Amino acid sequence: MVDGLARIKQDPEPHKTNKVRSVLKLLYKKRWAYYFIAPATILFCIFTVIPVIRSFILAFQEFRLMGNVWVGLDNFKYVLTDPVFHKAMRNTALYTVIMVPQGVLKALVLASILRNLPEAMQTFFRGAYYLPGVASAVVISMVWKWIYDPNFGLFNLILGKFGFGPYPWLTSPKTSLTSIMLMGILTAPGYYIILYLAAMKKIPRELYEVADIDGATPFSKWWNVTLPLLKPTTLYITITSIIGSFQIFTSAYVMTQGGPGYSTMTVVYLIYNTAFRDFEFGLASAQAIVLAAIIVFISIFNFRAFSTDVQY
Repeated sequence: MVDGLARIKQDPEPHKTNKVRSVLKLLYKKRWAYYFIAPATILFCIFTVIPVIRSFILAFQEFRLMGNVWVGLDNFKYVLTDPVFHKAMRNTALYTVIMVPQGVLKALVLASILRNLPEAMQTFFRGAYYLPGVASAVVISMVWKWIYDPNFGLFNLILGKFGFGPYPWLTSPKTSLTSIMLMGILTAPGYYIILYLAAMKKIPRELYEVADIDGATPFSKWWNVTLPLLKPTTLYITITSIIGSFQIFTSAYVMTQGGPGYSTMTVVYLIYNTAFRDFEFGLASAQAIVLAAIIVFISIFNFRAFSTDVQY
């Protein structure tokens, strides 16, 4: 009795102590798994977590060589009232509104067409659509810059054969952003096509057989069976497309440098100029945080609007 009371006094929470010991024993038993993931985790913390935390702190400071000065919310106030940031946000939003729906629809339609082809043909077209996406975005932008060249570009050369042009595709504020969007429209979304094809193959064939018994047409089966079951894939593609569209940078940097007259200025390109041209790292961090908040808000809205419990 006395020994039991002594043990309780020494360890008032024996169950908690045993639980901690069990966790430590389990961690030690699985230590090799943590050794293997440690390099990736360390690199992720060094090059992602720490810079994000540093950027968040820097957003409330004014960068100076002799030491940063704390300015509170002044950087955010400037961002929210800056007409150049508003212009960049409008350009980015317009680009996203046009590029995301057409990209998702284009991938869905092409995947639906390829799904009915023999397996060998599907393999060929999957590679044909995906391989161009491996090419560097800088190289693709340089090629399209040559295509749009007002003097010897391919577009003006073709139009000149019919007595039209030359047109200032990238040098006019009226056509510069449209020209950048046209480049994206004429590019096949190979990665998204592959995702849709993979999702379509997981749809149970019995559902289509039941639809055939009911006398459903091919379009009716596509509309009432395929599309609802592709909702999770469409949600993923939509969100990643929106994130990518809001982060457009390469084409604006290589083809137009944000001009003429801020007509192709995007938010990420503005952040780049603010940080590495003007050396306003605090202001650039504030711009990046505002952009991240907008992307998070849109992503949450999409999750609430299109999320589903469909599993197949």
